[in-house]
Amino acid sequence: MPGPDVKAGRLSADQYRQNFGDAHPPLTPVQALIEAERCYYCYDAPCVAACPTGIDIPSFVRRIGEKNLRGAARAILEANVFGGMCARVCPTEVLCEQACVRNTNEDKPVEIGLLQRHATDAYFAAPGAPMFTRAAPTGRRIAVVGAGPAGLACAHRAAMLGHEVTVFEALPKPGGLNEYGLATYKTTDDFAQKEIAWLLSIGGIELRCGQALGEHVMLADLEMQYDAVFIGLGLGGVNALGLAGEHTAGVGNAVGFIAGLRQTSDYATLPVGRRVVVIGGGMTAIDAAVQSRKLGAEEVTIVYRRDMSLMPASTCEREWAQLNGVTIRTWSVLKSLDAPDGHVAGATFVGVQDVGGKLESTGRHWTIAADTLLKAIGQTLVLVDPMLTTLAVRGGRIEVDAEGRTSHTKVWAGGDCTHGGQDLTVEAVEHGKIAAHSIDRALGIAREGKPFTRLRRAAA
Repeated sequence: MPGPDVKAGRLSADQYRQNFGDAHPPLTPVQALIEAERCYYCYDAPCVAACPTGIDIPSFVRRIGEKNLRGAARAILEANVFGGMCARVCPTEVLCEQACVRNTNEDKPVEIGLLQRHATDAYFAAPGAPMFTRAAPTGRRIAVVGAGPAGLACAHRAAMLGHEVTVFEALPKPGGLNEYGLATYKTTDDFAQKEIAWLLSIGGIELRCGQALGEHVMLADLEMQYDAVFIGLGLGGVNALGLAGEHTAGVGNAVGFIAGLRQTSDYATLPVGRRVVVIGGGMTAIDAAVQSRKLGAEEVTIVYRRDMSLMPASTCEREWAQLNGVTIRTWSVLKSLDAPDGHVAGATFVGVQDVGGKLESTGRHWTIAADTLLKAIGQTLVLVDPMLTTLAVRGGRIEVDAEGRTSHTKVWAGGDCTHGGQDLTVEAVEHGKIAAHSIDRALGIAREGKPFTRLRRAAA
């Protein structure tokens, strides 16, 4: 095989700007009004039941139709404080839009995601007076570990309830996957940080970045120093291939590749292989493959072990990859890596088939040349703190009840680090919100009325 062809600057500056611009432009005001008129404003709407955060979709869509964009944004953000980001990245095609009753008589549901973005973008462009205010101070202090969607959603709701919150984040910036783990073309113009700046503006939240659990801060200390602790660590580990040569040059993980893209100020400085292979079938695999193409890779192949219809990535994401020139090959498992000169040059796969629910080899082998191979085969919870090992764990993740309570009396958890979820941003937001209310009740804070939206979390 020829030597590795990995280099930066494969494209012109104009090509990079075009490739990493907004992949799905927002609706114009006229388009939004027309789309809002398509909504039936259903009573007991199935789209609301399909939304993990329970946004009152008919209500916010009606307000868009009435040109009350601030009111529409409020209906969204009081249920989902990350409503702006979720409008960009939430798989609405398999959640609210799939449940839309328009699917019964037509092939096209109401474009709920784009309408949600229309409302929240308009609000963030001119927020005006504060939308949410804090309740009277309770004198209680809550520690949140992890500044991802779950942690920040918990912090925001706890601050609204009058508590003082300190958020500990290991990385230089807050946001978790919203900042480091999403394709650049999904969230342009530093939107993740702008949304977080608005979230923090409610007050009562202290953010401490560069504070890693198990290194700079310990769970045992947090339990003693604070009235309650919420863990929203996410999944810090990357599953291994389990093959010889896995750590050879040219083999990397898709999560790190995407994070590098999100943090660069100049795409022309990022090297990419001419031939890229991505192992996996989820959203991370799609994002890594498509962005490899957008950096200038000529041949990009996703290899998945089962049928395409069984890929965790949605149909919309799979089609997006193919439209961007990514080849998807299925029923194949990586068998070995070829690295004759210390750098990956190719990968050999074995064909498999489903026999009684298990994958068995067909005996067919095939090899593909590759200058870069990226792993996107899932992430794992890393127990970075000794106290974490004392929490009940199920399926490799922290076990919680329907309110996010762990086996420790003062500790709650939510998001990807917990067992039983779908690993979605929108779900992590709901976990954080539910946990904040559970903590509030556990602290014995008396409340009058029901000033907040209903809470739902499926039991693990």
